[in-house]
Amino acid sequence: MDLKLGSKTLIYSGGHTHEGDVGILFDVTAANSLGSWCPISERVVVAKLVTKPLNLGIIQVYTPKTDSEDVEVEKFYEEIEKAKGYLNKDIIIIMGGFNAKVGDVRVEDDDGPSGIGTENERESMLIELCQINDFTITNTWYQNHPKRQWTWKSPGDRSRDKIDFILIQTNSETPSKHRNHCLGPTVIQIIFQ
Repeated sequence: MDLKLGSKTLIYSGGHTHEGDVGILFDVTAANSLGSWCPISERVVVAKLVTKPLNLGIIQVYTPKTDSEDVEVEKFYEEIEKAKGYLNKDIIIIMGGFNAKVGDVRVEDDDGPSGIGTENERESMLIELCQINDFTITNTWYQNHPKRQWTWKSPGDRSRDKIDFILIQTNSETPSKHRNHCLGPTVIQIIFQ
C-alpha cells in the first residue's frame, strides 16, 4: 500500500496484526524518483529509485525477534535474496532492524570497528549475508561515542544496543568510482533527508 502523508509518500508492507510491518517514507524529491516498489513480505519491502548515473535500490527490513525460531529468521533472509533479485544491477542499500549485534570486533571488511559490545547469535547470519553478497555495514565504520551509537533500548531502559544497520552493496558490477562514492556519509545523508 502507498499513502500520501502531506508532502511525504509512504510505501508500506504489512499485515493485519501490525507486527513486523515495514515501510519507507519518501520526501517529494525521492518520491518523484520512485520508479517502482514491491512488498516482498510483511518484513521486507523493496523500492527502485531512478537516479543517475545508476539506479538505486532500497530494501527496508524488520527482522524477526531475537527469540524467534531459526526457521523464521532463515525465511526472512531468503526474502532479502528475493528482494535483491527485483533490483538487477542497481546500487543496493538494505536498511532496518536486523536484531543482530555485530560487536566491536571486525570481521574482514564487512563491518567496521564501531559496533557496540559483543555480538549475539544473529550476528553470524548478518555477516554471512554481507560476505556472500559483497555488502558493507556502513554505520559501523564511523566512530561515535557509544551513547550516540545505540538504536534500541529495552523496556525499562535496562540496556541499549545497536541493532539497526545500513548495508551497501559494493560488488564488482558497480563501477569503482560509484562504489567508493556510495560508502561516504554524504550519500547516506542525501538518501535519508
